[in-house]
Order: sequence, then C-alpha cells, then structure tokens
Amino acid sequence: MGETIKMKGADGFEFSAYHEPAFTPRKGGVIVLQEIFGIDQYVRADVARWAKAGFEAVAPSMFDRREWAFTAAHDADGIAAGIGHARATPMEQAMGDIAACRDFLAERGPVSVVGYCYGGSLAWLAAAQVPGLKAASSYYGSMVKANAALTPLCPVIVHLGRTDPGIDADEVETAVKAAHPDVPVYIYEGAGHGFNNESPERFNEEAADLARKRTRDLFEAA
Repeated sequence: MGETIKMKGADGFEFSAYHEPAFTPRKGGVIVLQEIFGIDQYVRADVARWAKAGFEAVAPSMFDRREWAFTAAHDADGIAAGIGHARATPMEQAMGDIAACRDFLAERGPVSVVGYCYGGSLAWLAAAQVPGLKAASSYYGSMVKANAALTPLCPVIVHLGRTDPGIDADEVETAVKAAHPDVPVYIYEGAGHGFNNESPERFNEEAADLARKRTRDLFEAA
C-alpha cells in the first residue's frame, strides 16, 4: 500500500512524496515526476503500477513550497494553477528534490526516473543534471526541445503524442536527434498530450501500454 512520506530537499525544506514499496522481487527504484496537476489519483495509480512491476516508487510533490499537497482538476482553473506553480518553481530547486528522491531510493539499489508533462521536462533535465540515475524516460515534456543539446548522463528515451496540440513531435525529434542521434524518440500516432494519464479525456491505451513496456525494458536493462 502507498503512503505519504517526507523528504528533505537540498535547501532543507521537507516536502511530501507518495511512496510505495516494490512487490517482490525488487528490480530497483523509480522516481515518478508529476504532471502540473500535483500528486493526484493518476500519479498515485502510476506509482502503484511501478510497485506492481517490481520497482520501489516515489513521487515527490514538486509544488509543496508554494501550496502544500497541491492537486488540481483537469480543467481550465486547474491548468492555470498548475502552470503558475510550475513556472514559479526554480529548476535548481526541482533538481534538488529529485536528487533527494534518488538518495532515498539508492540505499536499496539503482534508481531510474520517469516523468509526464511537466515531469517529462524534469526527467529530461534530470538525466543531464542529476548524477547517479540509471535511466530516464521523458513523456511529452514541453521543455525538451529547448534543452535538447544537454548531454544525458544516463540512457534516456522520449515519448511524444502525434496529435499533441502544444508540442510538435517532429520538431522535438529533430532537435533531440541533431544533438543525440542515438537517443530513441518515440512518436505515438493517434495519441495526444497526456496519453499515459488514465483520465477519460486523455488516455490512449495502445500508446500507454507500448510506452510503459519500452520504459520498463529500459529500466530493467540499462
């Protein structure tokens, strides 16, 4: 069963995180990085999926310094609130919180990171800025294109939805491949933004299943 725990960031602030131990046998640890909506039911469900797949998983609440235990609905107000928190969260702070999660999990084995939307951008950045990660999987992060030239310190893969209205998948692929020809960039036809999220308006089961398999394979093999 999952539980909320506390961790101390690099700045000394204690933030909350949703944690679930691995179902045996343990394959490693996974940091699950949230969308802009906070640690909602869909993030907790993702943590549970990783635990059932054999990974101890932890999802840090990235906006706790601004609003403790923030969650928001997938509507205009929720999007506006989440974007506001994301833009006001310094990247150095976010990387420090990810590093704290790495340290927490690393006591028991190798640590990988997966992120979605806002978290997808953070996963790409963490692959280059947080040493000691085994692998990273970035889902539809809007900041990947602008940061494509960063050099990953671990194996990384990128997932994009073809019909995502806010992210041009081909442009992201071109930018990533120009800097890192060997980094896999997967574009899922018929899938939009948030296709891994099981909310009815966004979930694409075929794309989600394939992307999850690719991510599991990476984390198990890297």
